[in-house]
Amino acid sequence: MIQIEVVFATSSLQKIVTLEVEPQCSIADAIARSQIQEFFPEYELLSLPVGIFGKRQFSPEQYQLKNGDRIEIYRPLNKTPNQKRLERARK
Repeated sequence: MIQIEVVFATSSLQKIVTLEVEPQCSIADAIARSQIQEFFPEYELLSLPVGIFGKRQFSPEQYQLKNGDRIEIYRPLNKTPNQKRLERARK
């Protein structure tokens, strides 16, 4: 068994779930097993982009986890960085 973390955050809540899985476990399986979805019912976490320590993973079903991996689930942005800059410039 290996130890991993599954992480997701909103502007008001962040959750880190630590769990042990078998080495052949995929990112998608680990997210489902972490039950992190219960804390964020308004998001479909399995359909959001994911990464390992900030590096985007485009095939979460195929990536095999390693001991100590941190799965980060990326939520959609309300505004792009360009939109935010434009709003600040207008002020």
